Amino acid sequence: MTAAAAIDCGTNSIRLLIGDADPATGRLTDLDRRMEIVRLGQSVDRTGRLAPEALERTFAACRQYAVAIADHGITPDRIRFVATSASRDAENRDDFTRGVKDILGIVPEVISGDEEAQLSFTGATRELAGHPEARPPFLVVDIGGGSTEFVLGDAAVTAARSVDIGCVRLTERHLLRDGRLTDPPAAEQIAALGADIDAALDLAAERVPLAGAGTLVGLAGSVTTLAGIALELPAYDSAAIHHSRLTAARVAEITTRLLTADHAERAAIPVMHPGRVDVIGAGALILHKIVERTGVREVVVSEHDILDGILFTAAS
Repeated sequence: MTAAAAIDCGTNSIRLLIGDADPATGRLTDLDRRMEIVRLGQSVDRTGRLAPEALERTFAACRQYAVAIADHGITPDRIRFVATSASRDAENRDDFTRGVKDILGIVPEVISGDEEAQLSFTGATRELAGHPEARPPFLVVDIGGGSTEFVLGDAAVTAARSVDIGCVRLTERHLLRDGRLTDPPAAEQIAALGADIDAALDLAAERVPLAGAGTLVGLAGSVTTLAGIALELPAYDSAAIHHSRLTAARVAEITTRLLTADHAERAAIPVMHPGRVDVIGAGALILHKIVERTGVREVVVSEHDILDGILFTAAS
């Protein structure tokens, strides 16, 4: 087993995993796993730039993570920092790169959507391979803040596509009026949001046969939050959510509930992270549309995702 650290910096959140891993067997023991909502992708879809306040929120989280990594004695050659959609899209991503290097001593990798998809698949399916209730091929769907990755495969990836729909990007694109969230959104806003998702699914389907999944595996905060709501948990419980199953009917029901609720009603849901209150409606509709398009009866929810895939590569 090799001790390593992985950081996944997305459009909405930045997450850290420190663990002992054996890439050959797929064994992984968590030593520290944490997440901060920093909204790095704030306004990127509109301005094309990372906002100064978003950068500072991200750097503040990096400083906390640097302390945790040092406490576990992880050397820089066993740290991998991966940045995804927001930093790919930003004109000033060099400001982000310099800030991270100053704090952590490593250069963040701004990876492609295809590499993001491969890492998500590795992290999500290591445990599922050979599971009696998991039928290949696996379609892994990672709904992020700025993009969604679709990866189909069995022991290895056979098709992948990243498309620019995510809970933050689509909230900012369709659910704001005069810079403020419409709460709850109007029918025409939801219709425009749905049409955008449908168009992106058409793009994904050009490369990934969405109806060819034996098992649909859902990743990331929008999916795990819906699972927590479906389980009626009194607080967020990663162990209870991991490998739980969300039926298509429950996805549809919860999506309607979230898109017709106001801010206070969504914030009062026990499993809801404060940083997801404003963007969960868009995230839920993305999942609902995916379930409809694939025709599956349920989603297997995984807490293991791109972050776990990054750690396996850092430990290699």
